[in-house]
Amino acid sequence: MLPAQLFRYLIALLPALILPWPVSVSAAASPPPEIEYASPDQSVWTTHSNKQGEPDNPLNSVAAVLFTKAGIPWHSRAYPATRMFKYLQDGTVHFSILVRSPALQECCLLSRKPLTFVEIHAYHRAGTPPIKSVNDLLGKSVITIHGYSYGGLLALLGEERNRTGNNLTLTHAAAFHMLAQERADYVIDYAGPASEVLAATPIPGLQSELLSRQEVFLVLSKQYPDAEKLMSRFEKIAETLDVDTLIRRSKR
Repeated sequence: MLPAQLFRYLIALLPALILPWPVSVSAAASPPPEIEYASPDQSVWTTHSNKQGEPDNPLNSVAAVLFTKAGIPWHSRAYPATRMFKYLQDGTVHFSILVRSPALQECCLLSRKPLTFVEIHAYHRAGTPPIKSVNDLLGKSVITIHGYSYGGLLALLGEERNRTGNNLTLTHAAAFHMLAQERADYVIDYAGPASEVLAATPIPGLQSELLSRQEVFLVLSKQYPDAEKLMSRFEKIAETLDVDTLIRRSKR
């Protein structure tokens, strides 16, 4: 090949040499990593279980809309609370919907606004003095369900100086059975599970007062790719949702 011909050949070849290596269609269109929605295996929302024996979490219906609109593949799984927090802290799981906790401050982003609320009530028979504040429970005889901290209330009731008699039970139904049998004066319980038990087995004249209304937030691990950007998308989607209606429909 003559020098002039070689020069023209190299000039023609140059664009191909400097173009970036082509990106495959499959790599460009790869989906975002799948998210596991972790929830406690002892629910503050319901006494019902799904086919897997896990709590039939009504917030799954909210998560389904949230993830679908965000275009994120997901699945849910329930864990003992201690393990769930550990997995959120080390990035084993990336998402939950929980009450604000100091254990989440370093590992996770929380939505700026609460998604919904969870309520704790004091239930009692007619004729028993109503509870106007948490302090009214001190020195009384109460019934609580094993596994709940009640947002720190259990620790307060357990202080020796408060002389509160705590009768611990394993289930919500057992707690209200004890109350009906007058084995204690008050049941401390979350409104969701309590309403299900009382709908099935009413207690005539039962009364209740609100003890605590706790805010529930979206929780996203900082280890998920572009976590801040995704949380912002979740927050915008959440603002368009009627969360309370989704929860009620899922419990029918």
